[in-house]
Amino acid sequence: MQLGKVIGRATSTVKHPTLKGWRMLLIQPLGPNGSPDGAPQLVIDNQGGGKGDTVIISSDGKTAKEMVGADTTPARWHVLGIVD
Repeated sequence: MQLGKVIGRATSTVKHPTLKGWRMLLIQPLGPNGSPDGAPQLVIDNQGGGKGDTVIISSDGKTAKEMVGADTTPARWHVLGIVD
């Protein structure tokens, strides 16, 4: 798990069939001191995060596959929650 800042949304006219209906956010992972930690990641979201929100993200691919209900999904990162 890691904190991240929502920096945008991704829209697509064509996407992998397992991602249809999922919101995709562009999230900048944050380090312990709040500074950027690595490259932004494309993350599936079912929590309703918006631009500027701080969220908790996970790179647990197994959980992402369970969320979308398919072992063939390319999704790896997902939002676990929104930080108040």
